Amino acid sequence: MGNYDFQALEAKWQKYWKENRTFAIEQDTIKPKYYVLDMFPYPSGAGLHVGHPLGYIATDIVARYRKNAGFNVLHPMGFDAFGLPAEQYAMETGQHPAVTTDANIKTYQAQFERLGLAHEPDSTNMRTSDSSYYKWTQWIFLQIFHSWYNRKTDRAEHIDTLRAHFGTRGTEGLDAVHDFEGGFTAAEWHAFPTERQHEITLHFRMAYIAYTEVNWCPALGTVLANDEVINGVSERGGHPVERKPMRQWAFRMRAYADRLLKGLDTLQWPESIKEQQRNWIGRSEGANFSFELEGHADRIEVFSTRPDTIFGVSFMVLAPEHPMVEQIVTADRREEVLEYATWAKNRSEVERQQEKKITGKFTGAHVKHPFLEGKLIPVWTADYVLWGYGTGAIMAVPAGDSRDYAFARQFGLEIPPIIEGADISTEAYEAKEGRFINSGFLNGLEVKDGIRKAIEALEAKGIGKARINYRLRDPNFSRQRYWGEPFPIVFQNGLPHALPESELPVVLPAVDRYEPGEEGEGPLANVKDWMQHPGGGLRESNTMPGYAGSSWYFLRYFDVNNDGTFSAKDKEQYWMNVDLYVGGSEHAVGHLLYSRFWTKVLFDLGHISHEEPFQKLVNQGMIQGRSSLMYRLRGTETYLSAGLIEGKEVDPIHVDVNIVENDILDLERVRTTRGGEYADAEFVTEADGTFRCGSQVEKMSKRYYNVVNPNDVCARYGADTMRLYEMFLGPLEDAKPWNTNGIEGSFRFLRKAWNLFTDDENRVTVTDSVPNADELRNLHQTIGKVQDDIQNLSFNTTVAQYMKFVNEAQRLKTSSRAILEPFLVVLSPFAPHFCEELWQMLGHQTSIAFAQWPVYDERHVAVSSIDYPIQVNGKLRGKVSVAADLSKEDVEKEVMASAEVAGILAGAVPKKVIVVPGRIVNLVV
Repeated sequence: MGNYDFQALEAKWQKYWKENRTFAIEQDTIKPKYYVLDMFPYPSGAGLHVGHPLGYIATDIVARYRKNAGFNVLHPMGFDAFGLPAEQYAMETGQHPAVTTDANIKTYQAQFERLGLAHEPDSTNMRTSDSSYYKWTQWIFLQIFHSWYNRKTDRAEHIDTLRAHFGTRGTEGLDAVHDFEGGFTAAEWHAFPTERQHEITLHFRMAYIAYTEVNWCPALGTVLANDEVINGVSERGGHPVERKPMRQWAFRMRAYADRLLKGLDTLQWPESIKEQQRNWIGRSEGANFSFELEGHADRIEVFSTRPDTIFGVSFMVLAPEHPMVEQIVTADRREEVLEYATWAKNRSEVERQQEKKITGKFTGAHVKHPFLEGKLIPVWTADYVLWGYGTGAIMAVPAGDSRDYAFARQFGLEIPPIIEGADISTEAYEAKEGRFINSGFLNGLEVKDGIRKAIEALEAKGIGKARINYRLRDPNFSRQRYWGEPFPIVFQNGLPHALPESELPVVLPAVDRYEPGEEGEGPLANVKDWMQHPGGGLRESNTMPGYAGSSWYFLRYFDVNNDGTFSAKDKEQYWMNVDLYVGGSEHAVGHLLYSRFWTKVLFDLGHISHEEPFQKLVNQGMIQGRSSLMYRLRGTETYLSAGLIEGKEVDPIHVDVNIVENDILDLERVRTTRGGEYADAEFVTEADGTFRCGSQVEKMSKRYYNVVNPNDVCARYGADTMRLYEMFLGPLEDAKPWNTNGIEGSFRFLRKAWNLFTDDENRVTVTDSVPNADELRNLHQTIGKVQDDIQNLSFNTTVAQYMKFVNEAQRLKTSSRAILEPFLVVLSPFAPHFCEELWQMLGHQTSIAFAQWPVYDERHVAVSSIDYPIQVNGKLRGKVSVAADLSKEDVEKEVMASAEVAGILAGAVPKKVIVVPGRIVNLVV
């Protein structure tokens, strides 16, 4: 058996690839390109466990295959380096986030290198926290700030085109996305002072300032996203979270709602991800209309997808955040209503939507029904209505909505039926069929005609208009943190002004402490000298959120060293968009949506040539941990081996999987784990002296002591073995458990394959012999299967085909270079170090990464003849070879005419001939 010294050869080839820049992108734009990308990793201090590399290995296989297949391949890997964890660690230890982030990145880089990942070398130093990178994040922010959304052209345009419109027509004929109230003429525009003109444009800019209710966590000193708040506390640390108004930057992403929806139809993404985005965007058609408040000059506006149910409204509900709650509440109810509103506002929206307990307060106010003279409708406030959706107010129709129905039942409110035959005795119904009753001018109409008729009536009264609404909200773009991108903004006279591009990057200053400012501003507010801009005014104290740098990083990888532009146009036109993007499904409505938005804005402004960033998306499944359990006899410090627990009262205790092998616990090592917790414990073993552990599959986590470090696996079995094993575990998209015990099979396979090429002295045994038909069939079956599987990301079946090839090659005693050399190329995407070494041993001077992928020839796979076993009365008596393409009838004729069958029958005439095509012939005599 040859010496497969994986440790030496893997270190050798990792060094070679690095020194020779083997996987640097080529500037040859004549070649077809292939851009394969992993989701930007955040470098945590824990490093990678064996579950993390699954997607990274998959993309590496695809990249290596495409390179062999003649593509110019870009397979980059940088780091999403800004973020809250590093800042929290800095607050706890005083160590600067840059120091810990750099250390974490070096750990990741070493682990990536150890796994043999073929990353583009220039990309590996790209990180969002470098000023050379975030200079361009700031530049993109300025492009968004200097733009507005023109509904007429359905795209973002430079703010100068808006100013030009104001200068010639004022607000006349303008159809823009904005929050400006009022209008003006061109003459008035020109008469405005410069500062007033600037103030007006702020209401139209794509990046704007709003005072919004946010999830403020005093302990963390930052605003948290809704998904970072669980049951009223922060996901990180479990600290209390409160709702408070705060100045926030936001993007007018809602302007792109329809384009974000339509774009999904052009993408090869999992349908589940598309559906999550569609639901998040939440397009709905209906009408906006208003109700007159009794005793007030103001009106309350609502949006409804079912304005035809207006005759069934029995109460109105305002979100607790709605500003009119405080204005309309009657004096006798003021204290309890405002107390309730404060309580409700401080709950996260997720909590409010999932809460089963029904809560609310009557404000004491009423609105007038627009079509029923004298009918007054009570106005309530309740936390099931959200301020950010629609108008923050609803007309409640308990006979047509389950939430309204439950609320009406809880507080004893009217539930008038409005559809004939509807049964509302037990639950609400959605009125989709039937005819209207008790509904004024809608009486007798079918429901499908009611919406149109109701909108016409609302428009005729001048109180409503048809409208399309979206659940999607403009995302906040501010964080009260230190470790993030500074804004290129200065405030003068309370108004934000963009810094000139010549001042970029606005470099993050050094700080002595990371706590928030006195009023909850970001920690930068404490750096007084830095806050004062040399040209006058105060800098923005907030920093950009974590998703800023990751919303455009894919545009930088092919031009990482360009200090003159964020992404050269010729390179962008060649490389974009991303051909294959692999990452977790948890980013469906965060990173993936923001990236699409940023891409569309840059496209509108002419900076890039494509409107969607990621053509094909694949979500890798999770590799789960296989936890090891030892069993403590209840009430004692005695631990029983798994085979001894039957009938005993025991408590399962997790034990470190790294001191368990094939379910056998290392009794010496366990006594020194967890600070000697088990030093004096009694371990009762099996009769053979072993202590066996139980097991269960669960999330890989330190909590369960089931984390396996890939470095340990590579040290024991090699990176190629680990790569093969991870791919062999199951389909890429599926969840599957890690079991170190099973990795031996992949290791044995590589040693077996090594012996096809070498003898016991590690001398090459490959010959120049001419391969026979069976050897060619084995090779070309493998070429065809592997290239199809890689293109379909079916990696587990690829590994099975490799094993099949090696077994067949051993049976055939294959030694031909014409067979074994192409096989190395085909195996190299999965086991690159292994194949590089043998490739060199076969006399090649260049890396196997530059070898041409062998051409699949189906002629070698086609079977020209089939050997049919011949059974007589169920007993095997011989076989007959016939042409593979014969029909069932012709197979019978050929078999019965053969000398073999004549000899078997010896003159007997069979009563029946049964032919199973391609399998067997059975003669019944």
